[in-house]
Amino acid sequence: MDGTARIERAIEAALERSAGRGSPPQLATAMRYAVFPGGARVRPRLCLAVAEACGDSEPKSSESMASAIEFLHCASLVHDDLPCFDNADSRRGKPSVHMAFGEPLAVLAGDALIVLAFETLAHGLPQAPGRLASLLMTLARASGMPSGIVAGQAWECEPNVSLSEYHRQKTGALFVAATVGGAIAGGGAPEQWRRLGECIGEAYQVADDIKDLVADRAVLGKPLGQDAANGRPSAVGQLGLRGALTRLEGLLSEAMEAIPPCEGQTELRGIIRAQATRLVPKELATAAA
Repeated sequence: MDGTARIERAIEAALERSAGRGSPPQLATAMRYAVFPGGARVRPRLCLAVAEACGDSEPKSSESMASAIEFLHCASLVHDDLPCFDNADSRRGKPSVHMAFGEPLAVLAGDALIVLAFETLAHGLPQAPGRLASLLMTLARASGMPSGIVAGQAWECEPNVSLSEYHRQKTGALFVAATVGGAIAGGGAPEQWRRLGECIGEAYQVADDIKDLVADRAVLGKPLGQDAANGRPSAVGQLGLRGALTRLEGLLSEAMEAIPPCEGQTELRGIIRAQATRLVPKELATAAA
């Protein structure tokens, strides 16, 4: 079974458990709406690829970590779209969760997905209890303070913001969790994989800043111009469009170099090449020319 199929199966199973007897049906529907259909599932795919590169000695553990990371990512999107933050009316080409279900259920759906991430991880590691504590800590650090996605979102409320810290936390934290967590789940040395997650995470945020300026809304699937409208730090704002594209290309090259020697090196390089094509579409390169 390929990585995407493994992820979808594990996510589906976790959502079915959460929507068991006695659960509020509208909340369960809102959670499913937030998760399906998914985007590229890049973070969980990266997690599984790293686990496989490290031997993937406990596949259930790596699937659980990959699913947990995706639940956290989906929760962050639900909260990011809320009126108190971006007030975005669409996500992935359909109405955002608060537009489809109302703000109270959107808040609760995001909260429930965060809790489900930790429950999924705990549920999937009965055969590898020695790895559970490290994986839980990795997930927690990627989620909260001082440098997880909650901290990253909170930088938008500060008067003075470091662009690198903002990028590292808001977007990079879950990519680091994917590479470090994949290594732990697969039985490898986690710190060897940290830099790979940092580079890919920052690359994704730089690319998002670029797309916020020049992408086609119909292609992107969400509103444009959010950085300027909300006064947020942006790679384009600080570096200009050409400089942001140069930074993006440099980060992707550094990510290639950050892959430790392993049997899965070729596959991981392929994932990064595919994402480079996805992150730097031809129309953006043309816009910068």
